[in-house]
Amino acid sequence: MSDVTRHRHVLVLPDRDAADEVAEELPARFGLAEEPQLVRDALAGEDDAEDAQWLVVVEDPHHRLDPAALNELAEEYEGWLEAP
Repeated sequence: MSDVTRHRHVLVLPDRDAADEVAEELPARFGLAEEPQLVRDALAGEDDAEDAQWLVVVEDPHHRLDPAALNELAEEYEGWLEAP
């Protein structure tokens, strides 16, 4: 059994374009081994795509990514890093 525990960061972005841009920037800026995952998060009770947030999920098995730096990147796109 591996001693590496799975750890992930979730960046919340206001729209798909912002999420796409953040997902493209993450590997270069942080040297990620895995591609971030994009997830559409519809707000409760809302069917309209305009009322959706987009999540960028980043796996960090070695706990080497700086949450403050990830939050700073998300804020550049009017988003935030979800608290664990």
